[in-house]
Amino acid sequence: MDDLQAFLSVARQLSFTRAAADVGVTPSALSHTIKALEEKLGYRLLTRTTRSVSLTEEGEKLLNAIGPLYEQIHYELEKMSALRDKPAGTIRLTCSDDVVQYLIRPVLTRFLETYPDIQIEISIDYGFTDIVRERIDAGVRLGESVDKDMIAVRISRDWRLSVVATPAYFLRNPAPETPHDLIQHNCINIRHSASSGIYAWEFEKGDRRFTVKTSGQFTANSTIHQLNAALDGIGIAYLPEHLVERHLASGALIEILADWSPTFQGFHLYYPHRRQGSPAFMAFVEALRYREK
Repeated sequence: MDDLQAFLSVARQLSFTRAAADVGVTPSALSHTIKALEEKLGYRLLTRTTRSVSLTEEGEKLLNAIGPLYEQIHYELEKMSALRDKPAGTIRLTCSDDVVQYLIRPVLTRFLETYPDIQIEISIDYGFTDIVRERIDAGVRLGESVDKDMIAVRISRDWRLSVVATPAYFLRNPAPETPHDLIQHNCINIRHSASSGIYAWEFEKGDRRFTVKTSGQFTANSTIHQLNAALDGIGIAYLPEHLVERHLASGALIEILADWSPTFQGFHLYYPHRRQGSPAFMAFVEALRYREK
């Protein structure tokens, strides 16, 4: 195993266990390789404790120096291995579970049947994952949330959030007439990650934009769980319209405050420039690309 490759894997994962699994060796063997590299260079690259691994100043410098070069080598090797009749390989994607249901699931079966040599691996995450550090091929975010140094491809129309609850809930509780009335209700909230705060509901009317901090008995990190809680009559939820459309049509849910709901840029698939060129990846991008109907 190349000692620089071993260092890069540990530096990116900040874990000997995960890095060892990534390069296919034992953590002990990986540790010996790193120690040998440190002895050869004459300085420590990593600070190890029983619970964590971090980069020293020298380790940061080495990572910044050789990381882009290894990425370019990896990219060129990928292009060479992809020069076959059929696109092949594994595509790793991070996104929220409602994106899977709304955008990926509808095209997935046909895509995998069309490209039997391609594998799709999806990691469900509502946070802002660093796809370069985590070695993930692409992620999905709202257009305004995509970093400027990423390539972004629109995969959905613009959409809005809908304030919804069951008819039974509104029989028990008077429907709010303005967003500020929501503070008197049992609201179903979302926390995108363990380290983030509860999402404050965003509203607008005319040129006025504001947020309302709601409270309630149930909070989740998934809009799917929020939807289920709303359908069960727990309280009021603020959900993407594509998740609630059929429930509104069936009468299972009622929408309120529609005039106050802002429109958001559609979902975009985003990825670093180095991902361009892989036939398998570009086939996946084209399968998801949004086309006006």
